Amino acid sequence: MSSTILAEMPRADAKTAAGLGRRRRNADRLARAFAVLATLVALAFLASILITLLYLGVPGISLHLFTTITKAPGSQGGLANAIVGSIVQAGLGTLIGTPIGLMVGTYLAEYAGRTKLGTAVRFVSDILLSAPSILIGLFIYQMVVAPLGGFSGFAGALALAILVIPIVVRTTEDMLRLIPVSLREAAIALGAPRWKTIVFICYRAALDGLLTGVLLAVARVAGETAPLLFTSLGNSDYSGLGSAMASLPVTIYQYAASAFDDWVQLAWTGALLITIGVLAINIVARFVVRRR
Repeated sequence: MSSTILAEMPRADAKTAAGLGRRRRNADRLARAFAVLATLVALAFLASILITLLYLGVPGISLHLFTTITKAPGSQGGLANAIVGSIVQAGLGTLIGTPIGLMVGTYLAEYAGRTKLGTAVRFVSDILLSAPSILIGLFIYQMVVAPLGGFSGFAGALALAILVIPIVVRTTEDMLRLIPVSLREAAIALGAPRWKTIVFICYRAALDGLLTGVLLAVARVAGETAPLLFTSLGNSDYSGLGSAMASLPVTIYQYAASAFDDWVQLAWTGALLITIGVLAINIVARFVVRRR
């Protein structure tokens, strides 16, 4: 009887293994189907947004759009001042926020470790990363706009810079942590100071990720409206950083709900320009990185 039991045990194990294998394959197929379905749903939403922007925005594109400032309804105005204002404010905000975020992210990845200061800085950065942009606008309004007695493009750039910083901090820290320790040790063994190891070795190795973080920051601030309503406000003409300055997001916000057809058309075209601009920046940056 014992020999019969021993003979049947391998058969039972084989059946159990076969059943377990079938369950795993079925679970894998089910998970794969859900993943494909989720991807298709996301692509469908993205395609619908792009198609809507192209359908409603392309008819408003013309040379007149880029050479004429915003005007009263029925005056055939353009978006030249809003385009210039967006480029100036987003560019200045990125120039201010990127070096700060890069330095903070480097400190957290290379020097802070698990110290109390590093934990506190990381916690504050995470809060800023998830903070509503309107709160940043209110903060800059209280700290800059109200004391100086007026809206300004510089205040708008500061608000956008605060939005840039936590994105660059998080990306920089994560990318530098992915660099192997052996790479740092090799550079130090050759006599390189730590700061040179970080700048000439770690930064170069993590360049793709660092650039991606900056692009994510640019993509976010390019379409921000709420902080600019409390800082640069808007303008119907060209202006400097010391006074109220127009921007595409604010112009879109003001024109989209208008009762005038030409203003609504300008709003859709402005939204399309922002989308194309962000896409172009990403494509050019990827091309440059691959060439390097």
